[in-house]
Amino acid sequence: MWRRKYIWSKKKINMITDKISKDKFLLIAGPCAIEGEDIAIKIAEQLVSITSKLSLPLVFKGSYRKANRTRLDSFTGIGDLKALKILKKINSEFNIPVITDIHGKDEAKSAAEYVDILQIPAFLARQTDLLVNAAKTGKTVNIKKGQFMSAGSMKYAVDKVKQSGNNNVMLTERGTQFGYNDLIVDFRGISKLKRLAPTILDVTHSIQKPNQSAGITGGSPEHIESIARAGIVNNVDGIFLETHTNPSEAKSDGSNMLDIKNLEKLLSNLLELREASSKL
Repeated sequence: MWRRKYIWSKKKINMITDKISKDKFLLIAGPCAIEGEDIAIKIAEQLVSITSKLSLPLVFKGSYRKANRTRLDSFTGIGDLKALKILKKINSEFNIPVITDIHGKDEAKSAAEYVDILQIPAFLARQTDLLVNAAKTGKTVNIKKGQFMSAGSMKYAVDKVKQSGNNNVMLTERGTQFGYNDLIVDFRGISKLKRLAPTILDVTHSIQKPNQSAGITGGSPEHIESIARAGIVNNVDGIFLETHTNPSEAKSDGSNMLDIKNLEKLLSNLLELREASSKL
């Protein structure tokens, strides 16, 4: 098993941007959902190998439950406790922080026992009780910008966390609704978000095509690198992407995932771009 030292202090993940040099960025990556222990461990092992080689800070991402599926028969998870224990195992065995989504206020405390960062899904970015309960755990809270919200309006979501006594907050841009079945990233909003909190660009959700007539979200993974490059040039603090050893067989969001075999090349390209842009 890979095991490495944290690039930042585990107890101070809120200092994330202070620990990243101007030519680096944070990577939040993993499968959309925890599908089982073997595949989660395999993905984590490859992520640690790649990011250690490139000296990139890594947070492993995996949803322990998918609560916002379009169809009733869509995959939602393998069981809450089972999935949370897998996340905790990845945290322990690879010595990397882990992040997961929560969907209801009562989930905050229980999920916080297993993960380092609690993520608020974009659809729920205005849910006061959810934000407050997440804040009260003392964990870092990553709030995804609602597809229906402006960058400036995210100030109030950040305020809800901070006014609840927790300054450990990040924001994630994941695209804005564009018509009924598409998303677009308005890069003018990145600088506005960065004035509020450390800002991550969720590349793979930004190229989704939601609300398809078949009830299964589509995507355009061929645009992953171009969106990521634009984020790097706009000085985002981190890149978020979902990756899998076989996206076509992924049980959730496979149509917009990055095949992990292409990850090292992508990250290398982004690092070169970051280094070049940091000199301008």
